[in-house]
Amino acid sequence: MSDDLEPIPPERAVEMHLDRMKEDRAEWTRTTHQSELRPFVEWCREEGSIDNLNELSGRDLYEYRIWRREGGYSNSKVDELAKKTLHSNLSTLRSFLKFCGEIEAVPSDLFEKVPLVKLTRDDEVSDSYLRPERAADIVEYLSRYEYASRDHVVWALIWHTGARLGAVRALDLRDLDLEGNKPSVEFVHRPETGTPLKNDTGSERVNRVSRRVAQILRDYVEGPRTDSVDDHGRTPLVTTDAGRIAAGTIRKAFYRWTRPCFVGKECPHDEDPESCKFATFRHVSGCPSARSPHDARKARVTKYRNDGVPRGVVSDQLNASEDVLDKHYDRASEREKADRRWQIIQQ
Repeated sequence: MSDDLEPIPPERAVEMHLDRMKEDRAEWTRTTHQSELRPFVEWCREEGSIDNLNELSGRDLYEYRIWRREGGYSNSKVDELAKKTLHSNLSTLRSFLKFCGEIEAVPSDLFEKVPLVKLTRDDEVSDSYLRPERAADIVEYLSRYEYASRDHVVWALIWHTGARLGAVRALDLRDLDLEGNKPSVEFVHRPETGTPLKNDTGSERVNRVSRRVAQILRDYVEGPRTDSVDDHGRTPLVTTDAGRIAAGTIRKAFYRWTRPCFVGKECPHDEDPESCKFATFRHVSGCPSARSPHDARKARVTKYRNDGVPRGVVSDQLNASEDVLDKHYDRASEREKADRRWQIIQQ
């Protein structure tokens, strides 16, 4: 340990790192770092017995990588972490340790010793995937049996607009224009009142919705929606008894309805819904078939691709980068791509 280093607990260093990020990073990025550094802090406390970051070494970082790869973290439900998730976790740690070097908590070059994971193109595309037809079936099921419910609304918004979870949560009643032949919803970046969008003002856009979706939203607002004003005096579109819907509640709505048993289908994992622990509200995310809102967004991209929608239109509609489209828009097999080219040639 260098004599130039100033002792500091891991928890305090993380707090300083997150505080520094308020100056020049989007709130969404800061939230991601906060989440991805929790396993490291726990490892320092429970596994590495490190209460002063000055003691951290390259060997410790390698041991942390192994621990994390093998599912080490109290919230993990897997035997081995996906490569892409591990890569993201270690990249965040590398960024954090670079900051720690700047404040003399660790050697300035320690961040270079974080053993990153090499990803192939296949690894870049998440293994967590929701088939478009399955998503469409769930929305239709909700339309039939849970019409204009809160879950129906969040599913309809994400499926029909391709919006991110945070964008749906950020919607206020004033952001709806549901009358006429061109109803729409507007996504607005409002970080000062608690609802930032992922790419700040770059994520702001107006999305047209069908008259059918507009009717679902109207019936929700006029029916089961709980009237609520949030802490900033705003009137959220999607509410709970506690006010604006929480991100975790939206995720649960997707975990819950992507379980086949919940929409009357046979369990593909040979479990009995009466005794399966994943059929309970608390454990829904553990079901192998459960999928997140982001998976539904990716399914929307695939649906657009299958329908022949130009990439530029998809990029505008979903506020998706070219990098995201490269990863998800062209999930087609080589045979499917050949079929698409052949259709264009025949026109």
